[in-house]
Amino acid sequence: MFAGGTDVGRERAHNEDAILVDAERKLVVLADGMGGYQAGEVASQLAVDVVREESSDVSITDSELGRVDPDTGISVAMRQLRGAIEKANNRICSVARGREELNGMGTTIVAARFYDGRVGIAHVGDSRCYRFRDNLLEQLTRDHSYVQDQLEKGLISEEDAKHSPQKNLITRALGIDAIAEADVQEFRTRPGDLYLLCSDGLSDLVKQEALQVALAKDQPPTEMTKHLIDAANANGGRDNISVILIKVGDLVLADLWWQKFLKKPSEK
Repeated sequence: MFAGGTDVGRERAHNEDAILVDAERKLVVLADGMGGYQAGEVASQLAVDVVREESSDVSITDSELGRVDPDTGISVAMRQLRGAIEKANNRICSVARGREELNGMGTTIVAARFYDGRVGIAHVGDSRCYRFRDNLLEQLTRDHSYVQDQLEKGLISEEDAKHSPQKNLITRALGIDAIAEADVQEFRTRPGDLYLLCSDGLSDLVKQEALQVALAKDQPPTEMTKHLIDAANANGGRDNISVILIKVGDLVLADLWWQKFLKKPSEK
């Protein structure tokens, strides 16, 4: 089940986030734009549009997406997703060069595609992907941020990181440099898994412990999405808030590679 929502929040004049929830392709994308007047929303929408365009082939099967690409050593799905993000960066840089009012625009991005019992995740910046499994919430992505770098070097504590005035200073984004390398990861999924993609408008205002409690409630993803956005707004809504939720359902027997080795009772 797929659900998503985005909200301007309580303090911003317009929404610079953009999301894509494509259940047919089992693809989700979330981008958090930044820049001058309305430039951020141009960058984020460009990013989402390019990833959608590059993933438009509905004829490719789940098993083909999961096949390891011999040239890169990663799955076809991850190669395509990483390439799409590179093209999105090129598109944003090209548009910005052609329009002075868009100079300096950029965006974070986090995208996930589900295929062949797996999920592939690619991201640039500090928009996040979490997995809720066995009542435990785990952040799967690593923030590309100045504070995260300091934290990993042992220069600040986790408590200092939460309250740092530089917590939103990102070190990697689309549209800033000619090359924007996405981090890519692949995970096996389990029935009942819940995946959360969000902008920092949610993660900055709703603590991970509160997110875990919210996701533990037995609610449809559409209702849970609204609940999370409302929670961020209740805590101040200082930024745009975007949320995407994906709940993994039971596997279909016909989709399991090992089912071909099973014989029906009537077979000998």
